[in-house]
Amino acid sequence: RFAGGTVGMLGTASISFALIDGLRRGRLHRARFIDASPVVDPIKAVKSAVEIELVRRAAAAQDEAMGAALAAVRPGMRELEVAAVAEHVGHSLGSEQGLFLAWSGPAGQPGQIVNRHLQHRELRPGDQFSLLIENNGPGGYYCELGRSVVLGRATAAMREQHEFVLEAQRFCVDRLRPNADCRDIWDAYNAFMREHGRPEERRVHFHGQGYDMVERPLVRFDETMPIAADTYFALHPAFSTPASYSWICDDFLLSGDGSVERLHSYPQDLVELG
Repeated sequence: RFAGGTVGMLGTASISFALIDGLRRGRLHRARFIDASPVVDPIKAVKSAVEIELVRRAAAAQDEAMGAALAAVRPGMRELEVAAVAEHVGHSLGSEQGLFLAWSGPAGQPGQIVNRHLQHRELRPGDQFSLLIENNGPGGYYCELGRSVVLGRATAAMREQHEFVLEAQRFCVDRLRPNADCRDIWDAYNAFMREHGRPEERRVHFHGQGYDMVERPLVRFDETMPIAADTYFALHPAFSTPASYSWICDDFLLSGDGSVERLHSYPQDLVELG
């Protein structure tokens, strides 16, 4: 009796095309298919007190995983082996899945964190190494934590850029308010980057999280969903210049009273291991 009704779809970026195509050609060929995200996403975004406690546990687990991974860094290790330390600690603390992106190269060179199948370079003295932990914690809620270290001494340009990327993150934290427009934040951030002679953002700049690693609202030019209280976000400003690869990533909680809290306790330093 619903064969001619309206069917709402969710997760259309990953839903099986064969499933929807089969339904449209079969018993639901008279139905109207629509994207139901505008109905469901605002409900998903706002977290209850129980959910927020699980998010805190996920962030704390990532702090521990990052500490263990960076403490293990040694010349001769492959990027993959360092990332595996973080993954193992995450599993031991209740994580089930996630991504562990890494990159290394001589200090003072540009780069980009990459997926596991590209993490085969061996670390050498004097290298910089970056690790992004994007796994879930107990209860299935995702957080993100990203840091960089130097197997020696950081260049002056790297230290300067690290201070700037922290300033860029603070710039966005200051704009996390209930009912804030993501498009306005996107425009303001890119104006900030232009004013300081840095590259503009072209990706999703930062985003909500939950059961999905990347969850609306998305801070970018085409987001229509406003920011709400009791939501949390992964803030990860990143850019390369000819003299460095600069980035950092932490989760921040926007509470019902409008206050913003960094959920990770791991230090935001550019660590020198030499």
